[in-house]
Amino acid sequence: MLLELYTSAFCEPCMQTRAVVAEAARLVPDAEVAEYDVATDMDAAEAEDIRSTPTMIVRSANGAEVFRAVGVPTLAQVLVAAAKAL
Repeated sequence: MLLELYTSAFCEPCMQTRAVVAEAARLVPDAEVAEYDVATDMDAAEAEDIRSTPTMIVRSANGAEVFRAVGVPTLAQVLVAAAKAL
């Protein structure tokens, strides 16, 4: 399972989202985290149709998107999505 995080450098909500994702990754040992800065990883952001930061995507092992949050997700939302992705 993959937790993808699309951020920008001076984004306060991005910092909050990083904390939520870090806690989710701590609680779900099989979770991988990938973070993309939309300014430096423009191709990745464009490929995923990222329009604002933070955006978080949870993917299953086969790469299917099971959850997308624009803004700061709650830990509960991320954990439910992680369960669906497993």
